[in-house]
Amino acid sequence: MISYRDIIVIEPGKRGGRPVIRGSRISVGDVLGWLSSGMTTANVISDFPELTEADVQAALAYAADRERRTLIAAE
Repeated sequence: MISYRDIIVIEPGKRGGRPVIRGSRISVGDVLGWLSSGMTTANVISDFPELTEADVQAALAYAADRERRTLIAAE
């Protein structure tokens, strides 16, 4: 199994430093937005053939990992 760390990269100057799919300008946020709007993985890959199923899964894994690491300050 490929780690999302092999697919998701942050490059200064590319998409404002947001995490992107390696070798592209497609951000994790783009992929998450498409999925949350109801697109399936197959729809995303059909519209963006440079992406693979592993890329879409890596975006989800990145988001899940980031959510687990988020700390909420107590009021």
